Formats: sequence, C-alpha cells, structure tokens
Amino acid sequence: MRWYWIDRFVAFESGRMAKAVKNISLAEEHLHDHFPGYPVMPNVLVIEGVAQTGGLLVGEYNGFREKVVLAKVQKAVFHCEAVPGDTLLYTAIVENIHPHGAAVQATSHKGDVLQAELELVFAHLRSDVGGRELFEAGTLVHMMRILRAYEVGIAADGSALREPDEDA
Repeated sequence: MRWYWIDRFVAFESGRMAKAVKNISLAEEHLHDHFPGYPVMPNVLVIEGVAQTGGLLVGEYNGFREKVVLAKVQKAVFHCEAVPGDTLLYTAIVENIHPHGAAVQATSHKGDVLQAELELVFAHLRSDVGGRELFEAGTLVHMMRILRAYEVGIAADGSALREPDEDA
C-alpha cells in the first residue's frame, strides 16, 4: 500500500470489527488543490480510509493468506464535509466473510456527528494475478504493526491479537 489514509487503530476485533482514526491536517498536500482557498478532504479519500480499515480487518481474519481488494462501493452517503482540524473515526463491521470475499458495513464520524455511511464489498484474489505479485510479502502485516492493530487487537478467541507466523 503506497499511501495510508488512516493514522492508527483504536480497536480491532478479528473477523468482527475495527475502528481507526484519521486526523486531517492542513499539512496534507492534496488539501491545497481540493479546493483552493477552501480545503476539504475528498470523499473518495474518506472511502479509501474506510476501505483500508475494513480491508485490513477482512485480510487479517485469514492471516493475510488471501489478497483482499475493494471490489465495490455498494453505498456511500456523506452527511457533511471533513476539513483540516477534524478527526474522523472510521468503524468497519463485518457482515459476512466467505471464500470469495466479504461484505462490510462502515461509518465515519466527526466526534458525535455521523459524517458518512458506507457498504463495501471486498474480493479475495489469488496472490498472483496476471502473472505478477499484487502485494509484497509482509506488507499488510507491517501496516498493521505501524497502525498499532496488534497493540489494541483482540483475536477471535478473545486473546490478544498476534502477528501471523511468517511460515504460515
């Protein structure tokens, strides 16, 4: 993953739910172009942040043995803008996970205010599509580590979330 659109996880329950925060700062270059003189976080980047939250949740469920990609934004309703100084709380809840993919219900909140409601569909892919590797080995585990998922995470059995074995 080239860009991170979440800053850290604040809750992570394997196969069930994840919460992540995104602090919007005027230091982010994309805000200077969208829109000049009136910086607003583009809704598509909010979707990407929510998708990263849900995608890591879905991928972790199977120990990242399957590649997870956002296949469809089933629903995206935005109730207000996100601007510099806002902190967004993304919540992703797994509706179902099956061999071909997963469905996730998600929200974005600014404090107590509902900022967006989303329904996302993820697909599981082979690790090599079109003869090339989609992701480098360990990239998603590294991302989970950086975003502190293993510090706040709970495994499906109620124990502390642990990094998958490299040999798995």
